[in-house]
Amino acid sequence: MRILLANDHGALELKRRISAHLKSRGHEIVDLGVNTEESVDYPDKGAEAAREYLKGGYDLGIVLCGTGIGISIAANKHKGIRCALVHDLFTAEMARAHNDANFLAFGGRVDYPVPVERILDKFLETKYEGGRHARRVGKLDALG
Repeated sequence: MRILLANDHGALELKRRISAHLKSRGHEIVDLGVNTEESVDYPDKGAEAAREYLKGGYDLGIVLCGTGIGISIAANKHKGIRCALVHDLFTAEMARAHNDANFLAFGGRVDYPVPVERILDKFLETKYEGGRHARRVGKLDALG
């Protein structure tokens, strides 16, 4: 898979972990940064990631800030982005199976019940169910 990563200063270490994990599994990573702890605005990084993803050629976008909340809101402002702020194995599974999320958001300052790498793997191994969910995903895509 070709996966886009973007983060603010609040999730630098988490971005490094996620990137290393995905590369170890054979995925191609496009890293939009940042790579220092110098303060940047998460709305800018979320918007940059969404615009880049919508150009095409990506299978998934992952956005990261201190909580994952702000950057997920920013990404979701862009038509065609379905960014899920997941926090455990169940929400990761449902984000894929029911919502066909094409973006995930995580927080660098959040204490997760299991390692983020496991949450990410759960998302990646889950298949979109379609069926009754396709109508709802279509409604999501029609918003805005």
